[in-house]
Amino acid sequence: MLLKVENLTICYDTAMVLNEFSIEVDQGELVGVVGPNGAGKTTLLRAIAGLVKWEQDSTRRTRFADITFEGRIIFEGENIQGLPAYEIAKKGLILCPERGRPFREVTVIDNLRAGATLCNSKNEVERNFERVYELFPVLKVRGKQIAGTLSGGERQMLAMGRALMYQPKLLCIDEPTTGLAPKIKEELLKRIKEIYEMGITILLVEQDVHFAFKLSQRNYVVSRGKPVAEGTRQDLLGDEVIRKTYLGL
Repeated sequence: MLLKVENLTICYDTAMVLNEFSIEVDQGELVGVVGPNGAGKTTLLRAIAGLVKWEQDSTRRTRFADITFEGRIIFEGENIQGLPAYEIAKKGLILCPERGRPFREVTVIDNLRAGATLCNSKNEVERNFERVYELFPVLKVRGKQIAGTLSGGERQMLAMGRALMYQPKLLCIDEPTTGLAPKIKEELLKRIKEIYEMGITILLVEQDVHFAFKLSQRNYVVSRGKPVAEGTRQDLLGDEVIRKTYLGL
């Protein structure tokens, strides 16, 4: 078991975002978390990556007066709940955020270098650059371009490239297709498959059910802050209630 989330409950003031949420991800899996907008999917990944803890400790930076966080997050057998985000990243659990969120004022290559901050040697950084450029050749072409001027698809590729600069053990990808054209989605799907085939375990959060199901081996369907179903694509599509009520198919 690489990742285990046990009874995770998160409230912002009186609003419950996650309600006793539990999932598991085995080493070598590509697991999807699907559900409508507002179901708590992004909050799940932010909690796993340690960013909700950061919000708790930085009350001046959040509009919420009270954040409740309960439950356990186990990564490689260790309870990481409460660790700072940078410590979690050092363990190899890396988040690729929704809409990419590049450092907009600096170049593409500087964004990639930021992802390599935790690397142990110059040789490791160079190897990771080679790997990222092989996956996303456009990033090499755009190396000196300011990240804020990239297209939506290029920003998402930059976010994934940046996340790969530290050889993640678990790559958490949040809503990679948001705002992208169908052609760009197909290109991104191929790249995520290639990343998985490199031996990287992936937890994919996605509102586009068709996109997630083309990639994932196993899925959790989320509604109102908790999983309502779990299974393979065939299992979920074969359940008429799940398909119509929660997947909208």
